[in-house]
Amino acid sequence: MKKVMVALVVLVSSNLISAQDKKGTGDGQTVKDKWLIEANTGFGSGVGTTSFGLVSEDGTTSWNVGAEAGYFVIDDLALKVGLGYGDDGSDLEGSSAFAYKIGAKYYIVSQFPVELSYNGVSIKDYDENPSYVGFQAGYAWFLSSTVSLEPGIRYNLSLNNDFYDDALQFNIGFALHF
Repeated sequence: MKKVMVALVVLVSSNLISAQDKKGTGDGQTVKDKWLIEANTGFGSGVGTTSFGLVSEDGTTSWNVGAEAGYFVIDDLALKVGLGYGDDGSDLEGSSAFAYKIGAKYYIVSQFPVELSYNGVSIKDYDENPSYVGFQAGYAWFLSSTVSLEPGIRYNLSLNNDFYDDALQFNIGFALHF
């Protein structure tokens, strides 16, 4: 057990040192003037989502597709926008929705992404559409110099509690860094 713990500490430490080294040389994934393209799979509530999702329950299938893009204005800080579209599978008016997001994502020590964003959904023929302020945190596992896997947790704080509730989401993100 002791050998496993030592190996785990060495692995994590070398990964953090490697991320710092890449950042220092200007070759890192989160340095100024790089682009970020993200796709997420969302688990939990689908509010204001720009993620991919497919759920089938009681003979009704709902789905959502979306993506996000960002630009690193300084090292580790990207300004982002996202778009998504989905359908809840019902034949009712307002069953399809357009999602949008704008925000900022910061990578603490180039490895731990945190995000703050405004996100919402535009539903046809609805007077009150949901909008949220979202907070997200996770871990960036860089599989290569251009690809990262980013599991995270997100909390969406509703800006209109009379109609829509706060929501918790779990995400697995896939990001391309150019």
